[in-house]
Amino acid sequence: MQAKRRSRGSKLFSETIVMGKFRLRKRKHKSRIQREIPIRTMIPNLMTLLAAASGVTSIRYSCQEHWRSAVIAVIIACVLDGLDGRVARLLRVTSKLGAQLDSLADFVSFGVAPALLVYFWMMQVVPPESVAYAFRGLFWALALFHAMCCAFRLARFNIMLDAGPTQPYWRHFFMGLPAPGGAGILLTPVIWQLHTESTVIQSPWVGCAMLIICGILMACRAPTISAKHLRIPAKRMVPVLLFVMFVIGMLVSQFWLTLGVIGILYLASIPMCGVWFLRLRRRYEAQLPQPTQA
Repeated sequence: MQAKRRSRGSKLFSETIVMGKFRLRKRKHKSRIQREIPIRTMIPNLMTLLAAASGVTSIRYSCQEHWRSAVIAVIIACVLDGLDGRVARLLRVTSKLGAQLDSLADFVSFGVAPALLVYFWMMQVVPPESVAYAFRGLFWALALFHAMCCAFRLARFNIMLDAGPTQPYWRHFFMGLPAPGGAGILLTPVIWQLHTESTVIQSPWVGCAMLIICGILMACRAPTISAKHLRIPAKRMVPVLLFVMFVIGMLVSQFWLTLGVIGILYLASIPMCGVWFLRLRRRYEAQLPQPTQA
C-alpha cells in the first residue's frame, strides 16, 4: 500500500512539474505576442520626433544667421505638429506617451527655437558701440520669458486635456494663444524682413515687443480662434475652395509676402475673437434659468 501511495505521489508530482512547465511556456508565448507592436503605432510618434528635430535644426541655422532656413525649419515643425495628432486619431493609436512627447517637441520647436531665432536676429544689427548693445541682457531675458511662457502654456494644456472648460462657448476657442500660433506671430517681423530685404524692420525694439506680446498671449487665458469644430455651409463650399486655391497660389509665387500677411491677419483676429467670445458667453448666460426668489 505504501509503495502504491508513493508511486501515485510521484506521478502527481511529475504531472505538476510538467503542467507548471507547460503554463510557463504558455505565459512566455503570450508575453511575446503582447510585446509585438504594430508599426502603424510608431508613425505619429515619429512625426513628432521629426518636428522636434526640425526645431533643433532651426536653432542651428539661427546660430549661423541663416534666417530663411531657420524660419522654414519652424514652419516644417508646425506642419508636422498639425498632422501627428490627426494621424494618431485616424489610426486609433493615441497614447499618453504621444501626448507628452508632443508637448516636449512643441516646447523645443515653438518655444526655444523661435525665441533664439529672434534673439540672434536682433543682435545681428546691434553693434558694440550702439546704445542698444547695453540692453543685450534685457534682450536675452525677454527671449527666456517667451520660452518660459510657452512651457507654461503647454503644461496648462496638458492639464486641461482631462479637465478643460465645459461651457459650450469655449468650443470654438483655445484658452490662450497656442504654441504654433505664438511662434508664427513672433516670426512675422523676420518674415517681413526676408520679403522686403530691408533692415528697417530688423530692430531690437520690434523683436522685444513681439517677444513680450507673444509670451503674454500664450500665458494668459485670452480666447483665440480654434478651427477644430468649425463647419462650412454647403452653399459656401465653392468660394472657400477658391480662396484656399488662391492662398496656395500666393504661397507658391510670393511665399514670404503671403506668410507675412497671414501672420498680421492672425494677430488682428485675436481682439475680434475676444469680442465674439464675449457675445457667445452673454448669449449662453442669458439662456440659463434665473434663480427664483423666495
